[in-house]
Amino acid sequence: MATATSAPPRSRHRLGEVLELAWRQLDYWITVYKRTWKGSVVSSFLMPVLYLLAMGVGLGGFIDDGSGQSALGGVRYIEFLAPGLLVATSMQTAVGESTYPVLGGFKWTKVYHSQVATPLSPASVLLANLAYVLFRLTTTCAVFVLVLFLFGLMPGAGAALGALAVALLVGMAYTTPVFAYSATLDEPSGFALIFRLGIMPMFLFSGAFFNVSQLPDGIEWLAYVNPLWHAVELARMMTIYPVDAAPAAMHVGYLVLLIVGGWWLALRRFTRRLVG
Repeated sequence: MATATSAPPRSRHRLGEVLELAWRQLDYWITVYKRTWKGSVVSSFLMPVLYLLAMGVGLGGFIDDGSGQSALGGVRYIEFLAPGLLVATSMQTAVGESTYPVLGGFKWTKVYHSQVATPLSPASVLLANLAYVLFRLTTTCAVFVLVLFLFGLMPGAGAALGALAVALLVGMAYTTPVFAYSATLDEPSGFALIFRLGIMPMFLFSGAFFNVSQLPDGIEWLAYVNPLWHAVELARMMTIYPVDAAPAAMHVGYLVLLIVGGWWLALRRFTRRLVG
């Protein structure tokens, strides 16, 4: 006698069904945010503002008193620094949400396994989680943009929205590849590679603090493969420098490529780990 069987996981990866199943997880992620948002207030909101005050106002005062403004195209150092700190905050938030929480969903809470035991597919579980990270990036970066606006570091609403869009773009460009990497780990020790050899060097050599053209010729090229450098350049075009269409398109294309490639890898890793 023939018995009814559930559809194989890959047949449930049709876009319409994935979107519907991802939407059904809204209540779960709202509950997660309600229970965890207080723990992220300092790292997500307060620390970037303190960094801006220390580096932009404190150190920037010394730079502006010298020949710094001429080297930065006639802008104050705090104006030069602000877009870089915005996109760096997005990067750090994205990586934080894409490392331990993702490994925890597989290893400790096993929430992913619980979800795919229902009609939810790995693709819908992944999409809903990525949507939650995008929400976290939006709230964090929107607050930072508001602070920059109050500091007079945003020339207008259009510049603020453009800078916010760039921050979200680079945040997701880090999120999907790190999701894919986290889904391969069994122990959190693997994250040391990301934080020590990835995030900090990318932050320091992204052009957020100085123009990367000042780096030695032998290592300058490393900045150009850094996603954060592309975001820093884009954010400055949105705020203090004129938009150059060709470089802007190149920056956007590079970040979009990382998002799409990271999604593809993350989906393969989630599917393999959750349903074999």
